[in-house]
Amino acid sequence: MADTARRGALAGRRPSSALLGVVPFFVYVTVFLLVPTLVVVVGAFIATGPGGQGGLSLANVRALAEPAVTSALWHSLILSAVTAVAGAVIGAFLAYAVSTARPDGVLRRFTTSLCGVLAQFGGVALAFAFLATFGATGYLTKLLASTGLDDTGGLWLYEWNKGLMLVYLYFQIPLMLIVFLPAVEGLRPQWREAAETLGGSTWLYWRKVAAPILFPSFVGALLLLFTNAFSAYATAAALVSQGSPLLPLAIGGTLNSEVILGQENVGKAMALLMVVVVAAVMTLYAAIDRRASRWLAR
Repeated sequence: MADTARRGALAGRRPSSALLGVVPFFVYVTVFLLVPTLVVVVGAFIATGPGGQGGLSLANVRALAEPAVTSALWHSLILSAVTAVAGAVIGAFLAYAVSTARPDGVLRRFTTSLCGVLAQFGGVALAFAFLATFGATGYLTKLLASTGLDDTGGLWLYEWNKGLMLVYLYFQIPLMLIVFLPAVEGLRPQWREAAETLGGSTWLYWRKVAAPILFPSFVGALLLLFTNAFSAYATAAALVSQGSPLLPLAIGGTLNSEVILGQENVGKAMALLMVVVVAAVMTLYAAIDRRASRWLAR
């Protein structure tokens, strides 16, 4: 009996073989997340001297107050907020429509699978698709121009507050459906039946029962969409080639510009600003998501 207990205690001290399975994940997170974040944080507070890197300084942080940076930040916030709100509202209605379909039906499975693909369809491929359709030489642009319905030549597509918003909605709406659909499915039929039994109308049920329950999940999904748009880079870089109207493009300009040299650490300071904004939003999202999970689990 004592030998068995001793062997069990020794076995408990041995590292579990299950931990070996997560080693690649920790290596991946360290190389592609922790190390780049550390480089950004350190570089944001190091001045760039005439001969290269200088000492510690707040010059890069003070550069964030320049009009070009504040304008790019403001444009990014507007773009992210507008596409997040529009995507959340449209996606919420679509999620409710999908939830009314048969759980094992073809329509529901097709819609959720399609949204899973479209939510990840971004970057240069998405920009090319819109350029081929709505660009200056796009098929639809030429078709509308030949009928006299469009005289803009597709130039609206290259503006951050017009074309880029439409492109972002292409992946924001499917993402909202995927994120918000479980919350809608969490509404129990018994709650609606109870409201109807007590004489409540459909409007009263949604206003007094369903809406308060879904509101935390809706806000959480809205914050997730905001972060998704705020951190997007490849799609905007492929569409907007003149200037840097958005913060991610401004960061890219400081790192690869052949005109403005020695601004790499300013770009790291802007990246640090993005990290702070995204971290604050995701912290709020995690708190709201925990609250919504407790509600729907009851």
